[in-house]
Amino acid sequence: LPAGGASLRPCSTRVAQEGINKPVIDRIIRVDHAGEYGANRIYAGQMAVLGRSSVGPVIQQMWNQEKDHLKKFNELMVAYRVRPTVLLPFWNVAGFVLGAGSALLGRKGAMACTVAVEESISEHYNNQIRTLIEEDPEKYKELLQVIKQFRDEEQEHHDIGLEHDAEATPAYSVLKTAIQLGCKAAIFLSERI
Repeated sequence: LPAGGASLRPCSTRVAQEGINKPVIDRIIRVDHAGEYGANRIYAGQMAVLGRSSVGPVIQQMWNQEKDHLKKFNELMVAYRVRPTVLLPFWNVAGFVLGAGSALLGRKGAMACTVAVEESISEHYNNQIRTLIEEDPEKYKELLQVIKQFRDEEQEHHDIGLEHDAEATPAYSVLKTAIQLGCKAAIFLSERI
């Protein structure tokens, strides 16, 4: 205990929650945390296979940004008192398998996965931005800034994937469609569970 009979008071990292639409914010933060967690696992899988290849530094650079995104959503979960999805153990395995599996197709396969996932996530972030603006752009200013920045960075990853011949992957459109269906299912489930 501190000297002089003073008591310890925990430092609060919570945000003022007056007037926020808690169910909407909970869903947004929960699903975005799950998405960034999954993205980290995808890049971990890609690095496990392609880390020492010529495309390794490119994947590492994108992964570093995803680590920053996950860190921020970890902070927002605490600040807004949002519980994580119960599906994190599943996304842990599924993300790594998707990343490693796409990388086993070669660098083009890994980049095809990146394009598919990042396109889905950019679209998802755009939907969230619209929702928050409709709710109250001033009230959700900080969260909007975070989501806009991350959306822009996800779009950069998408473009990097295209620059690295993602579309030259055999059966690209089939692979992209399958991955994007998986992303939509993951988003739907992670918002709710």
